[in-house]
Amino acid sequence: MAAQAASIHPASVESHCWRPLFAAPVPAGFPSPADDYIERSLDLNEHLIQHPAATFFVRASGDSMLGNIHSGDLLVVDRAKEAANGSIVIAVIDGELTVKRLCKRGNSVSLESDNSSYAPLAVNEESDVAIWGVVTNVIHPV
Repeated sequence: MAAQAASIHPASVESHCWRPLFAAPVPAGFPSPADDYIERSLDLNEHLIQHPAATFFVRASGDSMLGNIHSGDLLVVDRAKEAANGSIVIAVIDGELTVKRLCKRGNSVSLESDNSSYAPLAVNEESDVAIWGVVTNVIHPV
């Protein structure tokens, strides 16, 4: 099943989401002695939302973006950010929202899945396609 946007919710930065930030990075290789103190608190809105009025949360469904996005992931989408080559975008195709990677090669543009089971969709002047926003962050459970 192609990755689709299942639901859309506007971002709200009126409330803060302060969480502790540990001073020392946590290695992903061999463990090191842990620093046992908190450097400061941080607000997740500072790290996830650049343009509050133009940011929305979208729940993904489907498997066409496997590798980066899984069904059920929460996507942070910035409608003020310009889509660049390689950006993961929310596109409107024939009135339906979908999650795809924007690919520009020379004069051709396509929307592609990260899952090779899905064929690219060529975008041209006749296409009923619009870029709705750029995915800036993916939040998924581990």
